Amino acid sequence: MRLLRIAPPALLSLVLVLAAAPALAVPRVIVALGDSLTAGLGVAPDEAYPALLEARARAAGFDYRVVNAGVSGDTSAGGLRRVDWVLRAHPEIAIVALGANDGLRGLPIPALRENLTSIVSRLRDAGARVLLVGMRLPPNYGDAYAGAFAEVFRLVARRTAVAFVPFLLEGVAADPGLNQTDGIHPNAAGHRAIAAHLWTSLQPLLRR
Repeated sequence: MRLLRIAPPALLSLVLVLAAAPALAVPRVIVALGDSLTAGLGVAPDEAYPALLEARARAAGFDYRVVNAGVSGDTSAGGLRRVDWVLRAHPEIAIVALGANDGLRGLPIPALRENLTSIVSRLRDAGARVLLVGMRLPPNYGDAYAGAFAEVFRLVARRTAVAFVPFLLEGVAADPGLNQTDGIHPNAAGHRAIAAHLWTSLQPLLRR
């Protein structure tokens, strides 16, 4: 007959503690889907606004990892093609900041609206909470087109019932102190301003 061996009290206590301990927490994911303004063209990766939003979230006690899915030169059509890739990260929140290059190329407004609606809908249907971020065009593109361009983001946000920020570059555009020498892409200070601006709308979407 085999005798039952009794674990020493210290070992038994350790086993009970490990059994009761929760699994190591894995940070939840936010994906920032955008173009060069999101990718952080011209600044270090940790200076781009997605990295700054992650730092803000962690400082506020939210355990999130922000994936920078910005691609320089990307359009709304390109972003739509990348949605499946974005969903592989299982994002809890998705920031959609596309459209600037569409506007600069004069893409017809209905095409932009369709692309943005498809992006937001697919992300939302997959369970992500979406923050749609709008863009604006310089006045030399004409009042009619520039006005319709700015309005399309608001329309998509309303129709898809997602959180909305009207202008990514609020307080940054046309400020020499916040932009690189090209006058288009924010510098490190500009990205800090963007992160502060977006944080107000992003924070309500976070969960502890």
